[in-house]
Order: sequence, then C-alpha cells, then structure tokens
Amino acid sequence: MSFFHDFALLCDAFGIAGCVQAALGTALVARFTREERSAAPARDHVPPVTILKPLHGDEPLLEEALESFFTQDYPAFQIVFGVQRANDPAIAVVERLRHRHPGIDSCLVVNGAQHGENRKVGNLINMLTAAKHDILVISDSDIHVAPDYLQQVVSAFRKPNIGLVTTIYAGLPASNRLPRLLSSCQINHNFLPGVLLSRYLGRQDCLGATMALSREMLDEVGGFQALVSHVADDAVLGRLVRAHHHDIAIAGCMTWTTIGETTFSELLSHELRWGRTVRALAPFGYLASCIQLPLFWLSCAMLLQPHAQWPFTLFLLGWGARAVCGFVTDLCVGQRSLLPLLLLPLRDWLSAIIMVGSMTGSQVAWRGHTMRVSSHRPVAASSIPPSRTPLSPGDTP
Repeated sequence: MSFFHDFALLCDAFGIAGCVQAALGTALVARFTREERSAAPARDHVPPVTILKPLHGDEPLLEEALESFFTQDYPAFQIVFGVQRANDPAIAVVERLRHRHPGIDSCLVVNGAQHGENRKVGNLINMLTAAKHDILVISDSDIHVAPDYLQQVVSAFRKPNIGLVTTIYAGLPASNRLPRLLSSCQINHNFLPGVLLSRYLGRQDCLGATMALSREMLDEVGGFQALVSHVADDAVLGRLVRAHHHDIAIAGCMTWTTIGETTFSELLSHELRWGRTVRALAPFGYLASCIQLPLFWLSCAMLLQPHAQWPFTLFLLGWGARAVCGFVTDLCVGQRSLLPLLLLPLRDWLSAIIMVGSMTGSQVAWRGHTMRVSSHRPVAASSIPPSRTPLSPGDTP
C-alpha cells in the first residue's frame, strides 16, 4: 500500500506542476494577444512579398482560409499556388478566388515533378520558379490570417539578425464534431501555451503556419532541397537558420489552422504523425512534455488511491484550474464554446495514449503517403545544392 500511496503522491506532484505550467503559458498567451491588439505594424518598410501556398486536395474551410490571403492590407504581394495533379480539387477553389479577386497578382503552378519524400517541399520546389519577389512567405493551405498578417510578418524582419519569421497559431474547428473539438483542445490548451512558454525560456522554433525568409537566406541554408527528405520541414528549416547564426522571430499576429478531422481514426493518425515527428527531433523534450497533461496525472493518483479523499479533491481543483486557463486561452484566440473545457480529462488521457504510441515506430502516414521520420542534424550549406538549381524528377537531393 505504501508503494501505491507514494506513487499517487508523485502523480499529484506532476499534476500540480502541470497546472502551474498551464497557468504560466496562459498568461503568456494573454500577454501576446494584448500586445498584438495594441501594436501597429510599421508601414515604412513594405517590400513586395511572394506568398507560396502548396495545396493538396480539397479540405474543410479551404476557400475561407485561402481567401484570407487575398484580402491582405499590404501594398504589393503575389500569391503562388501549387498542385501536383492536374485533377486536384483545390484547383477549382483557387480559380474561383482568382476570379473573385482579379486585382491580386496570383498564379497557379501545376507540376507533378517529385524531388524526394516530402511532397509538400517538392511542390514548393516546383512553385519557386514562379515567385517574383525576394521575400518569400510560405504558409500551409489550412491557415487563416487577419488582414494585417503580411504587415506583421514583414515588420518582424526589422529586428537585427532575423533570418526567419514564423507565427503562432490556434485551432479552428470546422464544426463541433468531437474529434475536431479534441484536436482543438490539444492545440489551444497545450501546444499554444507551451510554444510561448518555451519561447520565453529561450527556444526559437519555426512553425509551419508561417515560414517567411528571403531568397538569400533560403540559398544560404541550402534551399528547399535541404528539407525534401524530412517530414518536419518547418522544424528542420528553423534548425538550419539557427545553425547559420540567424535568429527566428515570431510575428505579432495570431493565425488559425483548420481542424478538419471527422473521425477518431483521422485524429489518431494525425497526432501520431505529429508525436513521432517531434519525438524523433527532440526525444528528451518530447518526453518532458508529459508534464503538460496534469489531469492525466491527477486522475492516475485517484485510481491509485480510490478510497482516499485527497486525490479526488486535487483532481477537481486541477480540472477547475485547467478549465480557467482553457477559458482564458479560448477568449484570446476567438473561441466561444465551453464544451471543450468539459473534455479536458479525456483530452489528457488521449494525449498520454498518443505519447505511448509515438514511442514505438518511425513511420507516419501523410496525405496518403508513408514516410519514415528521423532525427536531423544541421549540415554545412556548402554540402547542399543551392535552391536556384532545379532538380529534375529523377534527381536525389
């Protein structure tokens, strides 16, 4: 009995630490959104920008997400869309938007050339030839942005030694289906506060919601070819920029990613891919992130001491604390539903199961394509072909 009692105390200690971390992360989310609302981007440095949007098929809210880039309050920008199949359903969406916004410089690249395992990066290699401007803003297809997004991203380059600008993001469920709400919980209540807390502690990570850099910087790190064999192209690009002694800035704006999973199978597949990727890149950091699951630990303490009152009391207090943090975060990112707060214990248990599953196996399924995740160490730029040298379909990067 002493073993179960001691282990329950240890679980409660983890749970309390997780609640404290959640509170700190939530405070940073609130501070970020408060500063975002009060800060106006500089308008005296507005170089022309090319937005690169790699696409693959139709998805929930795709048209709304893409249209948010057409409505940017920015004087000169180009949008390059790219697909790898002539019958891709995303083409019809792009053509509707181009017809609706004829004044926006935009084009569509249809090119099936493959350059390596990561087909999104291969798509970017094909698209780069159509880019007109030296500042490149790469953004995933499911990202929604506010009208001042480009202003905020470009303004971030004004700080010294910035090689890359990224943005934080929140989850935007396409509907109130349970898998989508659970996925949104993971992003808004765990991932987002965790990213800002790690940033506050000195980490500089690149997030796939936005990867903005100059052509010169892209060439310096080896071009898109340096990313084409990696699943986590955003993380690898960030590591390469840091290895070349440049900093990564977070733009002063929030973005949102569409949560489109309709089934628990899709949710598990997506999060297993994410978990295995992060575990391969930063195994110790990923293992330490288990502290972000306080309700899992507090409920474990209840199971270990089912006849004691104190584990149940601590669990209820922890749930209340996490619910307050989640409520504040949801207000900051524009979510209004209280339903996700009731799902917090289930979300923590699901995340714990995902973590266990991520510890085994190295294969991930991504858009119908199986890839193997592996760790990555930055390499010298001289050993990588420059991005201006296109690869033929048969070349190996």
